[in-house]
Amino acid sequence: MSVLNGMSVDVEDWFQVGAFENVIDKADWDSLMPRVEANTDAVLALFAERDTKATFFTLGWVAHRYPALVRRIVEAGHEIASHGWDHQRVFTMTPAVFRADLVRARSAIEDAAGTKVTGYRAPSFSIDQRTPWAHVELAEAGYAYSSSVAPVKHDHYGWLDAPRYGFKPLTDSALIEVPVTVAQFGTRKLATGGGFFRLLPAAITDFAVRQVNREDRPAMFYFHPWEIDPAQPRVDRAPMRSKFRHYSRLGAMAGKLRGLLGRHAWGRVDAVVAREAVRLA
Repeated sequence: MSVLNGMSVDVEDWFQVGAFENVIDKADWDSLMPRVEANTDAVLALFAERDTKATFFTLGWVAHRYPALVRRIVEAGHEIASHGWDHQRVFTMTPAVFRADLVRARSAIEDAAGTKVTGYRAPSFSIDQRTPWAHVELAEAGYAYSSSVAPVKHDHYGWLDAPRYGFKPLTDSALIEVPVTVAQFGTRKLATGGGFFRLLPAAITDFAVRQVNREDRPAMFYFHPWEIDPAQPRVDRAPMRSKFRHYSRLGAMAGKLRGLLGRHAWGRVDAVVAREAVRLA
């Protein structure tokens, strides 16, 4: 039997990404051309085409402005989860600020969805060794799981020494952390989702999925709705590296996703977590 892998979408608009956080002011967000609704609808259509269910980690900011989109996600049979309020990285917050961010985002998402939110993903995978209190806050807030750790070294994020597979970060809580999947080449780890999937050969992600599945463990994949939108506005004043990462191969992403969905077994993250919970009990 195939291992069920986690398919996830980080629902944020093109101007809300970490790569542009120093060149686009949050105060200007409402004046920019929104594309998140149309792009997420395109993702929903792609999943329907491939009969795939997934988890949509959604910004509270987005849920507050597009509640009908959140309802469409839920009505299509997907899981809705939290991506925080406005994409602020966790390691820039205090525990109190993080606690307030969790409450604000969850309230907006649950109001829009009409369902309970039990999953969380930190913006830019920003739970790491600098935030030993973050999992405590998530557990106390009643979250069942987090998928907020990237066990790699990256200039924007990463917790290189974190476990590769799902683990319980707290001894006194049932909270499960499910890191995003990396490909292991000897001692080197290479990320596989999002821009890495878009820019690198799809065979690397296939290798990573099969590598973890051979150990009877699930892969965790992610991408963003803006990654299938080659017509999105350009931010000319952004750093060259950020522009390269953000805009390269946008036109190829939808086709690559269709191929990936057809080559492996994918499902909602809460379903993956339920299986991991049995393993970790």
